[in-house]
Amino acid sequence: MIQIDQLSKKYKDADQYSLSGLELNIDQGEIFGLLGPNGAGKTTLISILSGLIKPTTGSFKIDGLDYASHSKELKQLIGIVPQEYALYPSLTAFENLYYFGSMFGLQGPSFKTSIKEHLRILGLEKFAHKKIKAFSGGMKRRVNLIASILHQPKVLFLDEPTVGVDVQSKKVIIDYLKELNAHGTTIVYTSHHLNEAETLCTRVGIIDHGRLICLGTPKELIQNEQGAEHLEEVFLAQTGKALRDYA
Repeated sequence: MIQIDQLSKKYKDADQYSLSGLELNIDQGEIFGLLGPNGAGKTTLISILSGLIKPTTGSFKIDGLDYASHSKELKQLIGIVPQEYALYPSLTAFENLYYFGSMFGLQGPSFKTSIKEHLRILGLEKFAHKKIKAFSGGMKRRVNLIASILHQPKVLFLDEPTVGVDVQSKKVIIDYLKELNAHGTTIVYTSHHLNEAETLCTRVGIIDHGRLICLGTPKELIQNEQGAEHLEEVFLAQTGKALRDYA
């Protein structure tokens, strides 16, 4: 579903590459976990694959379409759940979803019904006409997720989709992602919640300093790392224990 070939990115005035010669294939129907320390290049990679920024060198394809010549078509194929809330606080949940869906050409009674159904599934039906600024963090995360999938994308990119949410909201979000995946949506997911990634992802890639340093199923990575019992121990063994603060 996603083919990444020698992808590199260096931001203007940066001393180092954020991505460096990244090679990776993600299969259709996977829940692929993209893991790495702060500043490893995860958000940069998702931003490139989403068409938000351009790579410095290299190329990629999604569903066989090259980004350089099919950028418009690619944006119809993907959904994006960014790390920051991408909602208008002065609009209601329904108004936000109607606005974002209309950007993909969705309209009519069936579209309104779809919004209501998604709000119901994610436990937000009774808050449909409340303004987003009154929502908790977990509620905003759920609305953000709905906004990304109304047009039924083939690929869903999620950048820290459960950060800062309560346990109940996290469970609802994870269950919903599993349901989407069961119906054929390929999911690319970044998170610092390694226990969550261990149970959710069909395959995991750990990147550091813009390079892919290990790749496999969570079970394979744990088995291949001496003394490891959980994915977190693999992560620390591969990336080290030094702090990764950056500004």
